Formats: sequence, structure tokens, C-alpha cells
Amino acid sequence: MNQNKITVIVPCYNVEKYVEKSIESLLNQTYKNLEIIVIDDCSTDNTYSILKKLLSKNKFALYKNDKNRGLAYTRNRGISLANSKYIGFFDSDDYIDTNYYETLMNTIIEENAEIAISDIQLETEDGKILPTLDTTIDTENLDIKLAVIDTGAAASVCNKLFKKEIIEKYPFPEGKINEDIATTFPAVLHANSIVYTNKVKYHYIQRNNSIQNSEFSEKRFDIIKTVELTLERIKDVENYQECKNIILYHQILMLYVFAIIPLKGFKNRQKYLKMFIKKQSNIRIEKNKSIVKRYLSTLGKFKKIYWHMVINLLRLKSATLINLLVNIAHIIKKLKQKTVIKKDVTFLDIINAAKKQKEKKKSKISISVVVPNYNYQEFLLQRIYSILNQTEKIHELILLDDCSTDNSRELIDEIVKKLQPYIIIRKVYNEKNTGVAFKQWKKGFELAESDYVWIAEADDYCNKNMLKKLIKQIKKDSKITIAYVDTAFIDKDGKIVLKSIKPEIDIRKTGHWNHSYINNGQSELQDYTFLNCTIANVSSCLIKNGDYREIFEKAETYIQAGDWVFYAHLMTLGNVAYVNKPYNYYRIHGNNISSVMDKQKHLKEIEKIHNDMKNLTSITNWHEKEFQKRYDFLKKAWNLEEIHD
Repeated sequence: MNQNKITVIVPCYNVEKYVEKSIESLLNQTYKNLEIIVIDDCSTDNTYSILKKLLSKNKFALYKNDKNRGLAYTRNRGISLANSKYIGFFDSDDYIDTNYYETLMNTIIEENAEIAISDIQLETEDGKILPTLDTTIDTENLDIKLAVIDTGAAASVCNKLFKKEIIEKYPFPEGKINEDIATTFPAVLHANSIVYTNKVKYHYIQRNNSIQNSEFSEKRFDIIKTVELTLERIKDVENYQECKNIILYHQILMLYVFAIIPLKGFKNRQKYLKMFIKKQSNIRIEKNKSIVKRYLSTLGKFKKIYWHMVINLLRLKSATLINLLVNIAHIIKKLKQKTVIKKDVTFLDIINAAKKQKEKKKSKISISVVVPNYNYQEFLLQRIYSILNQTEKIHELILLDDCSTDNSRELIDEIVKKLQPYIIIRKVYNEKNTGVAFKQWKKGFELAESDYVWIAEADDYCNKNMLKKLIKQIKKDSKITIAYVDTAFIDKDGKIVLKSIKPEIDIRKTGHWNHSYINNGQSELQDYTFLNCTIANVSSCLIKNGDYREIFEKAETYIQAGDWVFYAHLMTLGNVAYVNKPYNYYRIHGNNISSVMDKQKHLKEIEKIHNDMKNLTSITNWHEKEFQKRYDFLKKAWNLEEIHD
């Protein structure tokens, strides 16, 4: 056995669309001391034929199970066949960076570690980059092992390289899904040394028909048995209770909160609530004050009360009571929601609105409207209508598409064709997806010909008087570089879910946004925006046209807080205007789950911006104290401090 030889185990089942690219990413690795074991689990498509074809031209070991036995069995078989000191796991629909295993091995050698861990990059089947999973390890605030299991991709074996003698102690539980947990967590927690690197990524493809992305089924409850096995395997670790709390929080409580409670249909939800109550009877998450408190601390006042009841009703073991509470909450929410958008917008609607635009008198202040789009076909007509329906005249409409994979471009083509007789309208298509909002914003400013630019995101909406109110402010002061309105949040159907963003941005409770104003940009920055981003959404803004390329370059270096950087720099160039009415509607849809956010990285970005503020405005001891208060608050709210029993 070669000292630093790596065996990569690749289970395959019905992956004919992906397997060639996946295997090639392994064959092209810069690390050559690599044994590749590919095991087909009796695929019913052409997977095995493709593998045999690849084998005829390349060197790797190919096996086939005697019958379909599942992922856990196949991985265990691979471990038994491995003839290496180190083991890596690779899913046959994913791919990795060319230097992936070389980097992991070098990291292990340099740090004398037994396990190396990388980041995971989520991608759709068509290549769209999704937010990176929370895999950052914070050794400053947490023990490294606790930090690893408290991340979004903790359970995956695919973004890790293991010493074989560690991983083979904990076989994958066969016949279960989410089987990684019972192997990965014990290996990590029992290892003498683990190390993390952010120099390479494991590219995890989100398939539409995968287990995690498919309709909820009883099979999802396998996780409970897997967690019980995991806890049995780690019961000897020194900080067992802390580890247990973290595992129960991520794997069981989050299953209840984000998978079961949101299920549609009273009968359907009732069915799975009964199963959950029965299957988690040995765990009883509702009795674990630590994990319940951790989740509730992330919520606002009213949500905290609701979820406290939803979780604590598990004590009564009554699916009916829980279901009734959830149903009542849904009914109340619907009754309270107000629809603010025009539904069922047609081409006739936007044509009529364009005709009215043509008849409007030119404004003294010209406006270019830039609409960045990526896969928002279902909202485009509504968005265009909300723009053309403005009481103020717009100079031009520029539609940008970042390589959408839905039918956005066909719809944009038709929109441009129908509206060209009435307004100045252009379309600009990217040749490849950038995945970076600021690149589209920058392109919009480069194309815009007007005095002010409105970046109107394709999935948002607005009141017809939004431009009128903003222009009224701008006419009062020619030095205004950015003017914005209050923002309300709407759901996919256009119903208001948050009436105003003011409570969220006025974190020091100054009352600054309780009235409309015009303020010196430096004063705004020094007194308010130094601490947190005070502009909720770019769609709420009119921005003076200019060359902001250097600012965009800085903004693009941030993952989650680049918009704040952009607005802060704009404030140093002139004055700021604000309108105290929610004329802008920011749409939230899809999986807007706070736990997806990489909170540790976000906090580090906030600290970096606070440090950069010293280059933009005068920072005093008072500012530094406010910074520290903010860090202390976020660490507590985001549970970044040490987790107690």
C-alpha cells in the first residue's frame, strides 16, 4: 500500500446524463497516486454501458453489484475493496476541481491531519451557481470539531478526505437515506486532527429528481434512526451533550420546522405529523431546551410565540392539535395579507401602458430603467407593467438577461417586439451566466443614457407613484446621488408579508426613517449606514448615472454584503434622499430559509466593511463601540457563540 495513495469510491445508479463528466473530472486530477473504484448498483439506464466505454480508454476499477443494494452498501463495498491509506467519496452526478485531491492531500500532510474538508458549491443541472453551502469552519469561536458538525454540509462524505482506518470503523447504515451522518460525524468527532481548506470546491449538482429535492415521503424519516445510530457511535466523546444538541438541531428540529410543518394539505400534513411524533419518541426534541431556545432566538416576537407553541405541542403527542394550530396560522396569514400587484397581466396591458408612456411629457430628469433578469419569466410581465404604469415618463427600458434557462428570452423577445413602436426599449443577452448581480448592475449603468438609473429587479414590483415621489425629492437637490423609498415585502403571489422594512434597518431605534428627508451623504454614512445596510433593495432606488466601475469591483468581492458597499460609496459622492412610504415591493419566493445563509461568513464580511468604513468616513471611539455591540448581538442572534446544554 502506497503511503499517500487515495482510493476514490464512486457509486453509480441511473446517472447516464452525468457520469461521463463526473468520471472525467476524476481521471483529470493532478494528483496521480489515485485509485478509482467505480461500482454500478444495477442501473436500469445506459450508465453501465457508458462506464464500460470509458473503461476501454482509461484506467480505473469497475464493479457491478449482484442486485440493486443502495448507496450505503455500495460505499461499504468500495471501502472493503480499497487498497489505500486514504479514502475519498464521489457521487457520480457531481464533479470536482482538477486539483481537488492534490489540495486535500497536501493539506493533510502539512497539518498532520486525519481528515481534510473542502467547501461545497451547489449547482443546478443546467449550470446555474447556487449559494455555497455553509462549510466554513470557525476555529476562533468554536472547537474545530463542533464547528464542522454545525455547518450546512457537515454530513456529506463527498467534500472530505479520510484516513481509511478512521472511516472504516463506522460503516454506512444500509437501506437508509441520509446515511452519511452515522459515518461522517463519528469519524470527525473521533479523529485526532481534522483540517479545512477553502482552496478547492466539491461541485454538488442539485438534480430535480433527487431524494432531497423530490416530494416528501416516509423515507425521509430514515434520518431519525440514522441520528440515533450516530448518537450511539459518539456517546464516548468528551463533549457529547454539545455534539448531540448540534446534531438534533440540524437533523431533527430542522426536519420538523422546514419539511413537515410547511407540507400542504391538512390530511397530508396530519399523516406525516403522526409519523414524526411516533418515530422521534426516543429523541423528544421538544424536551431539549437548548435546541428549542437556539431556534426561537433567531425569530421575531410573534413568530417566536407561534413556533414555541408548534414545537411544545409535541409534548402532548397530538398531531391534530399541531395541525389545527398550523392551519389557523395559515388562515390568519391569508386574511391579513393584502395583494398589491396587478394579477394576470397580459401583453395588451403592457402595450396600453406603453402607449400612455409615449403620450407623457418629457421630465426634466430623465430615467433609464434597467431590468436584470435570471429565470424570472413568471414575473416579467407584471414587472414590466409596474414600470410602464408609472405616472412619470421613463426615457428608456433596458432588459438584461443572464442566460436564463426558462423561457425568459422568448418572452423578452416578444415584449421588445410589441413595445418598440411606443417606447425606447433594448435587450442585452449574456453569452454565459455570470451569477453575480453587480455585473448586471454595472452593465446597466454602462448602457444607460439618462440622468438617473433605476435598477428594477425582474421579480420585484412597485407602486405607480414611486418614480414621481423620488423625482420630487431629486428636483429639490441636484447633488442627490441616491434616492430611495421604503420597501415592503411580498410573497410569490403579491401578498404583503412585511409592511415596511423600517424596523429592520433602524436597528438603533433612531426614528430616522419615520419621515422623508434629504441628507448629506457623508452625514448619512457617518450617523446611520456605517453600522448596517440601510437600503433594503436596489429596486427601491434612483441612482445618479455615472462611472461606478471601481465601486462595483469592490462590491463584487463580497458574497452577501456587496450592495451595502455600493450604497456606502455612493453616499460619499453626494446627498441622499428618502421617501417614507413603501412604494417598492421586494418579492420573496422559493426557499428563503435563514439557515441557508452562511452566518459566519456574513459576520466576517460585516467586520470587513466596518473596517473599510475608516476609508469612507470619520470613525470615532463611539463608532467602534457600536461595531462591537453589533457583533455581540449577531453572535447571539445567529448562535455563533458557544452552544450550552
